[in-house]
This record gives sequence, structure tokens and C-alpha cells, in this order.
Amino acid sequence: MVDQRVLFIGDSLVAGVGDPAGLGWVGRVVAASFAAGTPVTAYNLGVRGETSVQVASRWRQETRPRLLPAADTRLVVSFGANDSTVEGGQERVAPAGSLGALDGIMDRAGILGLPVLVVGPAPVDDAGQNRRIQTLSGALGETCATHGVPFLSVIEPLLASDVWSEQVGSGDGAHPAAAGYDALAQLVLAGGWLDWLRGESAEG
Repeated sequence: MVDQRVLFIGDSLVAGVGDPAGLGWVGRVVAASFAAGTPVTAYNLGVRGETSVQVASRWRQETRPRLLPAADTRLVVSFGANDSTVEGGQERVAPAGSLGALDGIMDRAGILGLPVLVVGPAPVDDAGQNRRIQTLSGALGETCATHGVPFLSVIEPLLASDVWSEQVGSGDGAHPAAAGYDALAQLVLAGGWLDWLRGESAEG
């Protein structure tokens, strides 16, 4: 059996904050992978409140011990909403900084031979911030395209999701409960998750 590993790096949505089932979208996607006959070892490296720059600064140190030459290891990246949060009159990370952080991660992952999938940022319970997230999501997608890396934009369908909006709005304004995470997981699965997981690694 192939030793297939997936490293999930990102923010609180990667970590599954707010899900009483303790699964988040990552746990649900991993469970669906097993059900589809593609078992994986998943490493959830999501940290609540982190920006793209913070994720980019730590990802190599945290993924290094989880990489083995004989394993088929892949990298999932997801961040952005925290970057667009306004503090002291300005965004925590300017768009150029977010794009630079992602660009650096993809460059290094390419050198390491890690296939990458990027899941775009999700909306929050704030219309102004959501406009910033939408703009950033589009720019992240363009950056991925220059690297030939698949990008799954989730903000538009989640903005149209009553479940997501209701749960984020009735919660802390940023995180859904179980049904919201299930909606996000379904978008990832429908976006070609299994095809990406079963695709050839950088080594062949």
C-alpha cells in the first residue's frame, strides 16, 4: 500500500475551529478519501488567527519531520481571511504580502517535489471584509495559475449558502458549526479533490 500523506497548512478554518464534531472540513475530506478507497495520513497544521505570512514562516519547520522519501506527500494550503482583517486602520497583511507568502510556499514546495492544492479563503459575517476577501481570493487564484497549481475558490458558493451564513452569523462571526464545515468540505470534494489526490506525484 502506498504511504500517502497530506499536509494541511493554514488558519483556523483548517484547524476546524467551532465544529462540535471535531472534524472541520479537513476531517470530512479525509474521511471521504478513505470511503473512496484512497486512504491518507493527514497532518492538520492549522493555527487559529494566523495570517498568510505567519503560515509561510512556519510551514517548512512543521512539515519537515513528516516528509519521508518513500511517501507520496502532498500539500494543501488555505488562508487569507485573517489577512483582510483591519487592525489599526489597515489590513493585517496587504494583498501583495499575501501573494508573496503563497508564491514563496509554492516555490519551495516545487523544489521539494510536493504537489500543492490551494483552497481559497471563506467569507465571514462582515460585508466589507467579504469584499476584501473576494478580491484577495481572485488574486490568489491568479498566483496559483502562474505556478500551474489548482485553486479552489469557495467564497462565492459559501456567500450563497444559507447554512454557512446562518452558522457563521450565529457563532463568532468567522467560524461555522458542523453543517457549515460540511458545506465547505463538499465544495472541496466537488472541486476535484480525489483526482488531485490520485494524480501523479512530482516524482512520477
